[in-house]
Amino acid sequence: MLKRTFDLVGAALGLVVSAPLFLLAALMVVLEDGRPVFFRQVRVGREARLFHMWKFRTMVPDAERRGRQLTVGEDPRITQVGRWLRRTKIDELPQLVNVLAGHMSFTGPRPEVPHYVRLYNERQRRVLELMPGITDPASLAYFDENELLGGVADPEAYYVKKIMPAKIRLNLEYAAGANFARDLVVIAMTIKQFALRLVTELPELPALPSRYRRIVVALIQLGLVALSSYTAMWLRFDGAIPARDFRVWLNALWWLLAIRGLTFAWFRLYQGLWRYASLWDLRNIVAAVSLSSVAHYLLIHRVFGWTSYPRSVFFIDAGLLVLLMGGVRMVRRTIGELRHEHHGRRVLVYGAGDAGQMIVHDMRTRAGHSYVPLGFVDDDPGKIGLRIHGVPVLGTGTSLPRIMAKERPEEVLVAIPRADPATFRRVVRSLDRYNVPIKTLPNLREILDNRVELNKIRNLSLEDLLSRRPVGLDQEALRVFLKGRRVMVTGAGGSIGSELCRQVAALGAARLVMLDHAENGLYAVANELADRGYRTAVRSVIADVTDAPRMEQVMRQHRPEIVFHAAAHKHVPLMEENPCEAVKNNVTGTRTVAETAERCNVDRFVFISTDKAVNPTSVMGATKRVVELLLQTQGAGSGTTFVTVRFGNVLSSSGSVVPRFLEQIKAGGPVTVTHPDMRRFFMLTREAVQLVLHAAAEGENGCLYVLEMGNQVKLVDLARDLIRLAGFVPEAEIPITFVGLRPGEKLYEELFGEDEVAAISPMEDIMAARATQLPPRDVLVRDVARLESVARTDDADAVLEQLGTIVPAYGRRKEQPVEAAAPSVMDLHHLHVPEPAPPMLPEQGQHCPMCGSSDVHRSRTRSRSEDVRKSLSLKRPYRCHACSWRGWLVPMDHDHEAAGGFPVPADAVLDATPDLEALDDMVSVGATPPRRPFAPRDVKVP
Repeated sequence: MLKRTFDLVGAALGLVVSAPLFLLAALMVVLEDGRPVFFRQVRVGREARLFHMWKFRTMVPDAERRGRQLTVGEDPRITQVGRWLRRTKIDELPQLVNVLAGHMSFTGPRPEVPHYVRLYNERQRRVLELMPGITDPASLAYFDENELLGGVADPEAYYVKKIMPAKIRLNLEYAAGANFARDLVVIAMTIKQFALRLVTELPELPALPSRYRRIVVALIQLGLVALSSYTAMWLRFDGAIPARDFRVWLNALWWLLAIRGLTFAWFRLYQGLWRYASLWDLRNIVAAVSLSSVAHYLLIHRVFGWTSYPRSVFFIDAGLLVLLMGGVRMVRRTIGELRHEHHGRRVLVYGAGDAGQMIVHDMRTRAGHSYVPLGFVDDDPGKIGLRIHGVPVLGTGTSLPRIMAKERPEEVLVAIPRADPATFRRVVRSLDRYNVPIKTLPNLREILDNRVELNKIRNLSLEDLLSRRPVGLDQEALRVFLKGRRVMVTGAGGSIGSELCRQVAALGAARLVMLDHAENGLYAVANELADRGYRTAVRSVIADVTDAPRMEQVMRQHRPEIVFHAAAHKHVPLMEENPCEAVKNNVTGTRTVAETAERCNVDRFVFISTDKAVNPTSVMGATKRVVELLLQTQGAGSGTTFVTVRFGNVLSSSGSVVPRFLEQIKAGGPVTVTHPDMRRFFMLTREAVQLVLHAAAEGENGCLYVLEMGNQVKLVDLARDLIRLAGFVPEAEIPITFVGLRPGEKLYEELFGEDEVAAISPMEDIMAARATQLPPRDVLVRDVARLESVARTDDADAVLEQLGTIVPAYGRRKEQPVEAAAPSVMDLHHLHVPEPAPPMLPEQGQHCPMCGSSDVHRSRTRSRSEDVRKSLSLKRPYRCHACSWRGWLVPMDHDHEAAGGFPVPADAVLDATPDLEALDDMVSVGATPPRRPFAPRDVKVP
């Protein structure tokens, strides 16, 4: 009885309230396609009784005879007005008449046509026991049913098999617990959806020229001035304004309009775009209204003496006018936001900080984009339940699977520009089971004025998932070093060599000589540099680095001042099968280029090595280690500075596993991984090249430099991340298989060998590998000559034996099985590092006191006072890469005796003064010789 009474009263009120919409819709239908205005269709009601359901006509009059009953998408039978009526749901308003007639209720299952009811099974026919209605939970869930059906090949089949059973199931579940309160909630949600759709589908008004627009805006605001003034008088006199006071008000109104009009012009209130109204506009409105109200009061009471004009009206009028002027601006802005709030891909935003709120604000205010913010996820529990720009914070990162299952977003946006790679990996792996794209924003340092915009959104890349923060080194120092220099790059067609050529040319070298034995890669990079229009003179040279006469002729001709040697055989399995060729190219070739460079007075020779040269188990790594030893001994007394640079796997290089994984993913899998515990260091190509260039600029003769590589990455995790970034679900869509270790491979790589220690370098984020002992130069040269001799005879067994003689670690490891497990983090604390040379890796457990990040590294002292403080305290200088904080912290490792430092008593306080004699002894033993500053040499040309 209560529901029927509500239906009668609500339907009657609804017809009265919506009468303007009725008239508008009827007029539109008649003007476009004539009569009839309404459309009646037979539907199945309660207890399977048939009735006629009323709608506004949205199709041509003879539509039922011209096609199927289901009309969706761009059906030609739907009129232009009909499309708008359907999108706004105004075509459903005449069903209020069916509610009054008792055929329908406000809430209940939507009645179907007999054709579809005949397809119901026994369970589905239970829905016919319910009174049909205008709205129901299924209608809310499928509010955009027409758009959904318009995007499938066979709409009718999709409706019968997918949508209709789902709607019946939702209605039966709702009916099981239906009550009047729940009905009211459904009605309220329907009205909200209807209002939002009506606003978003309103046509945009044509833009007026600037001069006409200002006139219209001025007239609207002056109209609001008159309205608020009259309303203030009406409120002051409780709706009955005396005739005498009304005349006074009317005389004062013209002065009020003039004063406010001039004041508004002074505050430029006629120039703002209302769709972008902000606090700045509200501030100007308050200031303009306040100033004009004071001026009006002085004019009326002090100048004209109209004391009968109520003083309270000035205050009421000012308050009302601020509300009216601010309100019309916010209504315009709200309409603009609602127009595109429900159009686009539903996005879940990870990160409710500054970047997150800025990007959501952009989504909600900018037209023409394809994103709808669904909600926030943030690791701060205090933000849960709050709303930012109307978008709720749904939970923390640990709740991500639950949120994904409930909300079903179409994309996830990680809006934490300073997030460390661990955060990205955690998000990616928590989304493994969901096939949704993951996107992110660039680092805030890359966005001008910290402005985060929609066009900055990009796909998440593998670089974001590295276990270390990408290193950015000073480009200006490199520009000063290379500008005007003649540079040669060997192996210029390879991944490292070609990137070297790009950066050298971009930094202003006078001449770039690109040398390679293979023509294809060299041709490609030469064309690329030509297309970029660099002013550097580029010369392409085809030559074999093992051909001594040819190398002599090239260097004599082009007179390079700096040589970057990137030519090498680097595929581990291939070199295991061809050890003699590995020696010929990697050892003989490098020695030939180095000796030729020294004879031709080259200023700097930079050799590119690999972490596989550390305690090598492969032929490729052993040959690289042989060359490292050669160059470290060759620099003594030479006019050429020999520098070696060692780094790990380079993403996307020809020798990296990443291209192989990508090829397998593209082919549909499986992705093959050698071992579940296989780990590798990874870095970016541009970072590797920057390291090489900085080593060339600032490196010492005979030194070997290593980039701070962070933690090693499990290849199986890398494979899963690549599959995920490619848009597939690991294991479910792209399988991963393990094929076993290949010859020469290790489970994990190392940065320093057993005969090396880590030391500080003149470059930030770069370490130096100091050899504890080097073989005598004459012995090493003799052993290398024998190695090259047996390689020329293609005696593989003799080559392997001689490699073991020169590199003892390789000889021992060839006889030992490969380790069965690898440490998850490269631990450098066991290495002997003198106090002036702390390791540059982040300390486990150390966090930044400013931002809480774990990306905290040791920093060098910067002044004499810091040197003194460091010598008298246990604290050490640190720098945070996340927020750039720099300060003093106590190292997490207090075992100074094991590290070669002075003994610390168990009860020592943090800033206790140590034994100065022990300190002097430690400094004198561990101090490194002073470095000479680099100055370009005058190259002598014969």
